[in-house]
Amino acid sequence: MSQNFETKEIKTGLIMEGGAMRGMFTCGVIDVLMENNITFDGGAGISAGAVFGCNYKSKQIGRPIRYNKKYSKDPRFCSIRSLIKTGDMYGADFCYHELPEKLDPFDTETFESNPMEFYVGATDVSTGKCVYHKCVNGLDDDIKWMQASASMPVVSKPVEVDGHVLLDGGISDSVPYKYMEQLGYNRNVIILTQPKDYKKSKALPILQWLLRKYPAIAKTMAMRHEEYNHEMEEIKEREEKGISFVIRPPKDLGISRTEKEPEELERVYQLGRKEAERVLPELRQFLEAV
Repeated sequence: MSQNFETKEIKTGLIMEGGAMRGMFTCGVIDVLMENNITFDGGAGISAGAVFGCNYKSKQIGRPIRYNKKYSKDPRFCSIRSLIKTGDMYGADFCYHELPEKLDPFDTETFESNPMEFYVGATDVSTGKCVYHKCVNGLDDDIKWMQASASMPVVSKPVEVDGHVLLDGGISDSVPYKYMEQLGYNRNVIILTQPKDYKKSKALPILQWLLRKYPAIAKTMAMRHEEYNHEMEEIKEREEKGISFVIRPPKDLGISRTEKEPEELERVYQLGRKEAERVLPELRQFLEAV
């Protein structure tokens, strides 16, 4: 009697946590992966993982660390002045228009032609839940979703796009591994920006008051530490079972969320490169296994 065996299709995914300027670690990792011609069927990023990670699909090695170091002290890029003047600490016009369109162009043609799928997540202010968007061409709508994904509460205005009013995706889904698994991505590389022993603490009570205009966001933020710590435990389980391959800092990165010193940005970027180079042989084996 003959038997038919179905071979499960392997779909590789690259999943990137946020963390503001901790994302320089991610930038170092992805540059090493791109330099070594490692490709993925799809990718997903949250917050900094979205705005930096999108350069994987556009194949722009070195772009995020370059523009962050060059413009980190420009008040149009990130400043209290920008927050007071525009409602956004990270100036929306500068960061999402002038910079990618003129100063350090985002390669939208390569982004669109690359078959790698790319998803970003942002938090709907009316529900406190994460909603996702598939970026297709790196143009207006996609950029709006990336902006929304990285719009940190309190220091950013909500972003309106595609019928949603959105804030930072990290509020509701810090690492979108479950979403990618639901889409069929079953061999995932997860880049985290906190070390293995990190535990998130409960948000300060004042944050509840600051977010009183958005009760669903405030409620989600109040539980975020529990959700995050549970996610980290699940990721460790996937790592131990060989379901996912995790790249994380070996210790706390010691960098401010809004770090402006180019030397510090470069230091954390190099830590990411070093860790990626260290695990590269194991990563190749993981991606090549059937």
